Amino acid sequence: MTAEASNPIADPLEGTPLIKPSSTDHPLYDNVVEACRTVFDPEIPVNIYDLGLVYTIEINAENEVDVIMTLTAPGCPVAGEMPGWVAEAIEPLDGVKMVNVQLTWEPQWGMDMMSDEARLELGFM
Repeated sequence: MTAEASNPIADPLEGTPLIKPSSTDHPLYDNVVEACRTVFDPEIPVNIYDLGLVYTIEINAENEVDVIMTLTAPGCPVAGEMPGWVAEAIEPLDGVKMVNVQLTWEPQWGMDMMSDEARLELGFM
């Protein structure tokens, strides 16, 4: 099993949103979501999934997982590390063959992307 984390600075389709529909009907989907919920932005006490930082989870027939995500800000101090943390959380899951995590800045993350649970945790509800 290998994990690949894309360069967080370079976006091969710069200016083109990379968001696609997630593979919600794949049997691994729920486990991948739960794995994403174990990764936290060090500055915010809420996991990256409920923060709305995970835009797409795509899982193909070979059980290769592609995650497209963002960060709260381009200058985030963990920009270089976060994709690796996400890959490390997903790759131990039974059945996962490969994980690729890519950062995108389009669309820009906003507080409206947070789940109700995240808003409650942060005192916005």
